Amino acid sequence: MLVSALEKAEILVEALPYIKEFYGKKVVIKYGGAAMTDCELKQKVMQDIVLMKFVGMHPVVVHGGGPEINRMLNRLNIESHFVGGLRVTSQEIMEIVEMVLGGKVNKEIVAGITGAGGRAVGISGKDGNLIEARAIDQGAMGFVGEVTRINPQIIETVIENGYIPVIAPIGRGSDHESYNINADLVASAIAVAIKADKLVLLTDVPGLLKDPENSESLISVLRLSEVDDYVQRGIIARGMLPKVQCCIESVRGGVGRTHIIDGRLSHSILLEIFTDQGIGTMVVDG
Repeated sequence: MLVSALEKAEILVEALPYIKEFYGKKVVIKYGGAAMTDCELKQKVMQDIVLMKFVGMHPVVVHGGGPEINRMLNRLNIESHFVGGLRVTSQEIMEIVEMVLGGKVNKEIVAGITGAGGRAVGISGKDGNLIEARAIDQGAMGFVGEVTRINPQIIETVIENGYIPVIAPIGRGSDHESYNINADLVASAIAVAIKADKLVLLTDVPGLLKDPENSESLISVLRLSEVDDYVQRGIIARGMLPKVQCCIESVRGGVGRTHIIDGRLSHSILLEIFTDQGIGTMVVDG
């Protein structure tokens, strides 16, 4: 019993400088992957986010919801397909995407945070004109969008009133149409707009690996000067490429540190933020 108590005390002492460093600072968390579908992991993430708020940090959650969208489309017998990892989004599919992300998924996360003892407000990128967007091409992808502008006033208002913002990645076009936007891209753009000190992307991999087949080959720190070489060597490839690109844009936009971490680990957010060793891959300037 005494040993266990001492271990807990050591953990708190180790966390103290990080609590001090990030007190009052904004941290954007992109929530997705297994951490959204596994009930136990989901609870751990909610606890992490609430703890961050109670020690004086300002977490901002941006979420995906692809599996839930797939389930709803299957129930309605609506076919969908992907090009380059993005869902081709017709007007019919866009209505389902907005309903699932802005309704079901968003409110489940809000309820989870509330259940863990926190206070949250769920918003869509259309609320308060938060996310202005446009189509990524000339129409071949339908209503798949990209961010043109972030208007962060509503996020700041939510934070100032003591709540945790939970954001669905739906953008608003110039003609008031809705756009389905990749959640990683939204998280990056919001992190820059609110001058966040950290961006954390939850994924289903340990981080950036030199050898995808070897989890021990984790690259703990990735400097911007190394990115081109890793891309040419195929180390940064496939699904990791857009995530690293989001981190690069965030760092160049003034976000202090960005992290790609394994959301399959219990309390992965706390391990990254409050421990000396951290987990995953940190992307930094240099």
